[in-house]
Amino acid sequence: MKFGIIIQARCGSTRLPNKILKKINNNDNVLEYLIKRVSNYFDKKKIFIATTKLKKDIKISKIAKKLNIKVFLGSEKDVLSRYSDCSKKYNIKNIIRLTSDCPLIDPCLIDEIISSALERNLDYYSNTMDEKYPDGQDIEIFRYEALEKAWFEATLKSDREHVTPYIIRNSTYRGGNLFHSDNHFSNENYNNVRMTVDEPNDLEVIKLLISNLGLNKKWQDYTEFYLNHEDIQKLNKGIERNQGYNLSIEKE
Repeated sequence: MKFGIIIQARCGSTRLPNKILKKINNNDNVLEYLIKRVSNYFDKKKIFIATTKLKKDIKISKIAKKLNIKVFLGSEKDVLSRYSDCSKKYNIKNIIRLTSDCPLIDPCLIDEIISSALERNLDYYSNTMDEKYPDGQDIEIFRYEALEKAWFEATLKSDREHVTPYIIRNSTYRGGNLFHSDNHFSNENYNNVRMTVDEPNDLEVIKLLISNLGLNKKWQDYTEFYLNHEDIQKLNKGIERNQGYNLSIEKE
């Protein structure tokens, strides 16, 4: 398979337990919104949910199967292995990594990043090494060979839990020499915009964006609405970006 979109998902979350199962409206939860948004653009055969074998994550598998999306069951903590095993099982040559707490991820932006990475034959490409896109529009694509090398060599707990830190640290964009890489450029800095779900107030922001604009707008439309409504910004303005990763580094 030339490329596959792997969405990592689990119910365990300390700040907002079961956050991806929280309802956005009467019909769909966070995970369902994300799957429907991505599958309206991409062939469902190229989309995979990578979750765990834990009993509490059975609901995730049921949601994916209901929406005709393939499910892979892997390690809870070693998400790097989960991605590697899923990619190997489905013979995915280029992996697009998404997280399940970003229901407004823009499929057009995903497609843009895929096209650039494949055209330039990069090992790793993302819009996250310079964080100028809104939190919640984070997209990474990497070759299977890069993922496999990281799986074999990464030893830090944070590297294995968060999948790509080893690749990023050793990327040419960061001065390394293992992985040919680049960052997807943005003319403007939207780092202060949050459209991800980590805490209860984040969920309220998502609900407001969807209730006002609907499900199928581009990331720029949600961003503009967020920036033009101070009452929405105030709800989640002070929440730290990448808090989970930063905490895992502190524990090492």
